[in-house]
Amino acid sequence: MKSLKKKYYPTIIQAVHLLILYLFVQTVVDFPLALIDYYTDSEYLYHPIKKIVLNTGSTLFILIYGFIKTKAPLKEVFPLRFFNPLVLLPLITFFWGAHNILDVVNAGIERILPAPAWFWELFGRIFKSDYGWWGAFIRVAVVAPIVEELIFRGLIFSGLKKNYNAWTTVVVSALLFSLFHLNPWQMPGTFVLGLILGWIMLRTSNILLSIIGHSLNNAMVLLTVTYWQKINTHAFYIMEVNDRLRLSFLIILLSIILIWLATIRFSRRLKNKI
Repeated sequence: MKSLKKKYYPTIIQAVHLLILYLFVQTVVDFPLALIDYYTDSEYLYHPIKKIVLNTGSTLFILIYGFIKTKAPLKEVFPLRFFNPLVLLPLITFFWGAHNILDVVNAGIERILPAPAWFWELFGRIFKSDYGWWGAFIRVAVVAPIVEELIFRGLIFSGLKKNYNAWTTVVVSALLFSLFHLNPWQMPGTFVLGLILGWIMLRTSNILLSIIGHSLNNAMVLLTVTYWQKINTHAFYIMEVNDRLRLSFLIILLSIILIWLATIRFSRRLKNKI
């Protein structure tokens, strides 16, 4: 009789359960405040202290709960190893090229499935803060990358990597990351972001690098939203769409090659240790 392969936490199903629990905890916190705001015309739901204390609390609960379930060492779930800082340069160019292509993809989705007004209002709130641009930067390019990477490229990724092959781990973690955002208008971008960060995590096994990469991506989005009126007058953005897409594809391809070269030594070291 064949012995069953040991399953580590989390499997795909357990990762889905973990994310549902996370969303449930946040809903339990947010729903009563949303009702109060609706009936009293207040803004308790968006109060800065509430956002910091309660959101941080729910995230810590999920991280601690999930980490205990893994029964694995901290450095195994959230690994930190040296990485070549030069990898950040092609990562930035990759994001730039990907954003150009995703703009066209998102425009196509918008034509087929127009986003409701409430979505754009909610999306706009993400890039606004009670403390101005820097407040938005802290939330979008610092807090969000740390929280999401610890969950997706840390807690979830570490379990999937033990249970499945490398590319299943990367694709599934990216898909869960995309679905976690709960709307079709962000899914293409978050899926691509999840793929590149998962691949880098696979090659470097460094949670800090995935956090920095996520932060760079979000910072670029924030800068684009803030300065779009100036950016879209650049010569690149008045090119024909097909020419712009071809150039963006070339930039992406070159960026992937450079990322691979910048991480090859560390990838070999990891394979030798396994």
